[in-house]
Amino acid sequence: MGRDLYDSFSSAREVFDQADQALGFNLTSLCFYGPAEELRQTINAQPAILTTSIACLAAAAESGCLDGGPVYMAGHSLGEFTAMVAANALDFDEGVRLVHERGRLMQEAGAANPGTMAAIIGLEESAVEEVCLQAGSEICNLNSPNQIIIGGTKEAVVRAMEMAKARGANRVIPLNVNGAFHSSLMKPAAEKFAEVLSEAPFEDPEVPIIANTTAKPLTTARELKDESLRQICAPVHWQRSVLYMTEQKINTIVEIGPGNVLTGLTKRIASNVRTMNLNTESSIRDQGKK
Repeated sequence: MGRDLYDSFSSAREVFDQADQALGFNLTSLCFYGPAEELRQTINAQPAILTTSIACLAAAAESGCLDGGPVYMAGHSLGEFTAMVAANALDFDEGVRLVHERGRLMQEAGAANPGTMAAIIGLEESAVEEVCLQAGSEICNLNSPNQIIIGGTKEAVVRAMEMAKARGANRVIPLNVNGAFHSSLMKPAAEKFAEVLSEAPFEDPEVPIIANTTAKPLTTARELKDESLRQICAPVHWQRSVLYMTEQKINTIVEIGPGNVLTGLTKRIASNVRTMNLNTESSIRDQGKK
């Protein structure tokens, strides 16, 4: 993950090198060579994704493929921290250390309170809410008009999946995750992360950041710090976040970082919005030629 950026852009290389120095271990080697099982662990995946995303942003800036500045920033779950770094509300060194600790605490919470997650496809939010209430699970991500992620104990999620099928869901898909993220099972992580956040130096963002938990813009350091804690146990309102931006007449949304999941979700939420995905050396080079 990110090796093509490292090999092609000096600015991306500096980001990876900086992450290694900030964390005190070779995250870059883990990103490039694995082992994959170790990279997927929450404690490693979170700083790896943030670092690769900021490296993508640095490479995009180096290549000149981003015209002007953004009006808003937003990120899904961990991506909210990437947005804070990109908006200069959080120093990169501090940000990568912060998400490493966030990942460690969430991984510990997942081990102490085992849980899982599942995607419910093609069932209205109100129906999913009823299913979760009856099954003892929780809504974790409201991703798009037809995709809602639920979480909870394994037993509760299995019950909810069966009930969702009975209610007419098009599909129910169990997710390969290490815990029920954005649910009450993460409460131990939130309690410990509060202590970490109390010492973290946040600044007011240069660009408003759309909050996962409210789908409203955050403009102060205090708001960002509160959001960073609240979102650990609260649902991610991605659909409402995209709709808020379109209501403000935003007509282009750029996804920067590994993968293209958010681009796909955005197209399903607002088909009239132009989307762009910058996640590899080739995608950045291609956009830079336009």
